[in-house]
Order: sequence, then structure tokens, then C-alpha cells
Amino acid sequence: MTLFTDLIFITDEKEGFRECREKRTTSSATMSIILCTGGYIDVYYRGGMIRIGKSDLFVRIPDFTQPLGPYEMSDDFTFKQVTIDASVYEQIMFDHMRVEPNWWAKQEYIKRNPIFHINPVSTEFFDTYFHLLTLQLQDRLSDYRRQILRLIAKGAMMELLNYMDKLAVSSSFENPRLAINQGDYLFHEFIHLLQEHPHEREVQWFAKKLDISPKYLSEVCKAKSGKTASEWISDITISELKHYLQNTTIPIREVAKLMAFPNASFFSQYVKKHLKMTPNHYRKLAHE
Repeated sequence: MTLFTDLIFITDEKEGFRECREKRTTSSATMSIILCTGGYIDVYYRGGMIRIGKSDLFVRIPDFTQPLGPYEMSDDFTFKQVTIDASVYEQIMFDHMRVEPNWWAKQEYIKRNPIFHINPVSTEFFDTYFHLLTLQLQDRLSDYRRQILRLIAKGAMMELLNYMDKLAVSSSFENPRLAINQGDYLFHEFIHLLQEHPHEREVQWFAKKLDISPKYLSEVCKAKSGKTASEWISDITISELKHYLQNTTIPIREVAKLMAFPNASFFSQYVKKHLKMTPNHYRKLAHE
């Protein structure tokens, strides 16, 4: 079965895999999870061929430098695949980074180690998420359904991160200098500062904390993520303000205060610049 929306694509058919690969998974703007339930597939990824075999979970996070390449399936290859748009993935990770100090390091680990050989219990968990997505996509799509799809995708990601913790993967991140180069380390520290100081909005402030120039910080961010430091700061700010406007009834003036804006007027100007509408209008649309 192959089902999809503009945000999520799922399939357990070889033709669906080919379609997804041609249209979506070769793009940097998607994240894919492939659970192999039988046989194997060889895929060119990050400079070499990798084999995804039975009970392997392959995870490809959005990576503008590393698209998937040629592949070859065994005749008995069976699988379940979920591919989500990068916007959904980023929202999940932005939410998670508030409580996960090793967020970026875990992401880097997945880039370098995209295959997890999982046990039967974890296989059942991921199979359940796939089944839930299938049920949701078979029903009429509505705003509620879209939110539910995002939540199920978030659950699957949390399950993966939880599995990494069970494997004691996190222990290798306690000193990021041991596992990653200087650029990776600086970006890791920048993300960590963003977690601790989400209301600082000047690149200069973060650069000073890292003892580097704002220009170099932006170059590092661009090289490691495809986005500048300023874009990262904006994305975090927008993610937080969307949360307040979508999920709470806190008055606009209080939201501005919580997010350390000088006043409600400045906050409204910021929202209008980035969301192309006023805070009240955005909140109204979110609750329709």
C-alpha cells in the first residue's frame, strides 16, 4: 500500500519505494525511515554502499549534502517506509531540543550511523506507528488529521531517540569533541546555547559566547546545516511563538513578554514580517 499527503509518504511496495525515491527521498527536504522486514536492499549513501537487512531500521535525516544514490533490492526484499517533509522533522526536533541536551550530537550520530539493528519489541513499536499512519492517511484529510499525523511522526522519532538511549549511544556524546570535528563542535555548542537562551536573537551575542566572529559562526552553521545562524535563531523564535499562538490562549501582550520582546507592538511586527499576518489573525486561523 502506498499513501501520501504533501507532508508524509508511506509505502510497503517496491513500486512505492521507487516512486518515493524518485520524487522525494533524493531531495534534501525529507526524512526517511525504512524498516526492513525481509531480504535486503543495497543503497549508495554518504560515499559508499550500505546494506539494509532484515530487522534493520535505516534512518535518513534531512541532509542537503547527502542524497540517496543507486540501489539494488533482493527478490525477497520486504519493508515499511515512512518519509516526512523536512518542515515536520524540524518542528519535531525544535520541540525536542528544549529538553534534550544532546539533540544535535544524536542527529550527527544518525548521519554517521544510519542503520540500527532492532529487536522484536522495537520492531513491533515501529510497525505500530506505520499502521497508525496508514489508518490516518486512509481517512479524509482535515486540519485535525494533519495534526494527528504530525504527532504520530513525532512519536516515531521519540521512539528512535529512546532506542538510542537504551543502546547507551548518548554516552558517546558527553564530550562532543571526542566524536566530531571543530566545525561540528562549534555548531553543537551554538545549538546548545540556543536551547539555554532561546530569547537571545543577535548572532553577535552567540558569537561572543563562542569566542568567534559572527561571520565565521554563520559560515559554520551554513556548512553544517544549510542555514545561517540568523536563520536558526529566527526558526527557533518562530517555532516558539507558533506554539503559544496555536496551543494557548495567553494574551498577545503576555506572549510578547514571555518571549522577551520589548513590547507587544514589536512582537506583532516580528510576527507579521515572518508569518505574513498579525498574531491575532494567525491564532484565529489556527483555531478554525
